[in-house]
Amino acid sequence: MNFSQQLIDWYTVNKRSLPWRDTKNPYFIWLSEVILQQTRVQQGLPYYKSFVKKFPSVENLAHAPQDEVLKLWQGLGYYSRARNLQTAAMQIVDNNSKFPDNYKDLLQLKGVGEYTAAAIASFAFGESVAVVDGNVYRVLSRIYGIATPINVPAGVKEFKSLAGKLLDQHDPATYNQAIMEFGAIQCVPKSPDCSVCPFQSNCIAYQEQRVKELPVKLKKTKVKNLFHHYLVIQTPSKKTVLHQRDNSSIWAGLFEFPYIEAQGALLPQEIIEEKFFKELVGESRFRESVYNQQPIIHKLSHRKVHAYFWIIELDQELNDTLSIEDARAKPVHVLMERFMKEFWQGK
Repeated sequence: MNFSQQLIDWYTVNKRSLPWRDTKNPYFIWLSEVILQQTRVQQGLPYYKSFVKKFPSVENLAHAPQDEVLKLWQGLGYYSRARNLQTAAMQIVDNNSKFPDNYKDLLQLKGVGEYTAAAIASFAFGESVAVVDGNVYRVLSRIYGIATPINVPAGVKEFKSLAGKLLDQHDPATYNQAIMEFGAIQCVPKSPDCSVCPFQSNCIAYQEQRVKELPVKLKKTKVKNLFHHYLVIQTPSKKTVLHQRDNSSIWAGLFEFPYIEAQGALLPQEIIEEKFFKELVGESRFRESVYNQQPIIHKLSHRKVHAYFWIIELDQELNDTLSIEDARAKPVHVLMERFMKEFWQGK
């Protein structure tokens, strides 16, 4: 079986038309790869277009205010990608705006790992280096019947070696695009249509009825439950309070309502007796009410946030407040974005 040629033949007929496939510009290719990490093409495409329009060059991205970058990223999640993207843009600008043109140098950029470096190196510069992402793991594990877990060192090494051997040395860019596209639209995670697969007769997983079992991934992560009680301040002039997360947080640089972290649900009396609440409200008289009796659940990779929103109506103004319009303009994480849209609808 000439795997690489068969894959490229399939790609030639079935590939989707996507803007980053019509360019050799390493900046645009890099943008697309970062945006599409943990993100479906359908969701990521509008963000890609927005970033290219707003920041048409690496210099534009490097010099932009971080709040502006995070606001444009809002809704994509995994905000460290946006922060790393801008930091790497600054690295490039500091190097006389020379974009690294090979796999080894690309790895020196903040947030660029082996997969992203391989993608940019092959797509933009034609370097013969194989990409290995979730799609590639799935395709290779099924066709070659590999049961080694993909998230252990032995598995990573095995798949990387096989991917390198299968790489079309004459056209690495097309081959890499082809195998990722095959995993994205043909050899999909659940219920792939094996009846139209060009590798059906050679696919070990199909022959042995193991398609659902492969690839193998060991479960390691224990999810931590967090209980956040957000304090939605409302002053007489309809102003509110937002705090910005520090750099130690997964939501670093993003804004949110001040919150009290607890072990579970809290009663109104427990909320107003908290030291943080008293410091926030000061001497102002207030009326409190919980917006949602049942928590709003927001799942992260290693955490599950149980969010309660408390509406705190004050009888006097506070310092360091901002209008609803200004609050909406700040970059916020998805939990805040959803609440703001619902609570401030029409305001």
